[in-house]
Amino acid sequence: MRNDGRQAADLRPVTIQRRFTSAAAGSVLLQAGGTMVLCTASVEEGVPPWKKAQQDLTGWVTGEYSMLPGSTSPRKRRDREKVDGRTTEIQRLIGRSLRSVVDMAALGPRTITIDCDVLQADGGTRTLCITGGFIALAEAVHSLSAVLTGGPVLTGSVAAVSVGIVGGVPLLDLDYSEDVRADVDFNVVMTGRGEFVEVQGTAERAPFTRDLLNQQLALAQSGIERLTQLQRGTLGTAWPANLGG
Repeated sequence: MRNDGRQAADLRPVTIQRRFTSAAAGSVLLQAGGTMVLCTASVEEGVPPWKKAQQDLTGWVTGEYSMLPGSTSPRKRRDREKVDGRTTEIQRLIGRSLRSVVDMAALGPRTITIDCDVLQADGGTRTLCITGGFIALAEAVHSLSAVLTGGPVLTGSVAAVSVGIVGGVPLLDLDYSEDVRADVDFNVVMTGRGEFVEVQGTAERAPFTRDLLNQQLALAQSGIERLTQLQRGTLGTAWPANLGG
């Protein structure tokens, strides 16, 4: 039994509020335990300058990540002119994860930016941003259905979760108190079909065995299957028809 009453293979309680803001083409507020993130998707006609220079008019999806000052204690300073290394790493992870399930040619010459803002941090912020980012992305793509003529834009769904070993026990969806004590810490990104997109992990102290690696990946897969069900239920009719019910 963990400090919040969960078993080893339990996700934190997840609540999702779709269309949390009205200006963006897609938006969602997610809370998993004590971690809360707002993900919005904005659509712009046109592609980034580097794609235009290559005469590549297929679409682009990118992600941005920020922790608001009051999301942690002590207060986190705002990223202004210079983005720190951790933020850059997470932004790239979010972008790579979402692009893995997007057909850029079908999207056409437009850019979708997924903004992920952490309102409250208690572990697992990057993974929750990927899970919520897909919901916002899918809603934005759905809003473009009248102008998209090149076939399905989304080729799959994507979600992410953390796993780790704390006190010798593999655990799913670590909160901060578990993360800081973890002997091994992983972030796992997978599609709804069970394919791996990215696995980030390290032994914080002693090395670990292949068996423990397999146990953690199995925990991650089971958690992502449940998160995919939540994504599908949240999106309703905006869930891409080509991905099945």
